[in-house]
Amino acid sequence: MKTTIDIPENELRDAMRFTRATTKREAVVKILEEFNRRRRMAELVKYSGTFSEGFPTNDEIEAIDAKRDRDANARPRR
Repeated sequence: MKTTIDIPENELRDAMRFTRATTKREAVVKILEEFNRRRRMAELVKYSGTFSEGFPTNDEIEAIDAKRDRDANARPRR
C-alpha cells in the first residue's frame, strides 16, 4: 500500500542503522514487522501462567483423543 508520511530524518537514519536496511522503505517495513511481532508476543504473555495445572503431557493429550474417538464411535448413527 502506498502512503506518504513525514518521518523525522534522525529517526529514519537510526532505523536504517539498527535494521541494517539499505533503503528507507526496507527500514520502515522491518521496523513495522518488529513492532507487530513484539505486540503479538505481549498479547501472548497475558496468557502465561493462566493454566492452573500447566500444559498437558503428550500422553494426556493422546488419552483424551482416544476417549473422544471411542465416544464418537459408540454413538448410534442416524
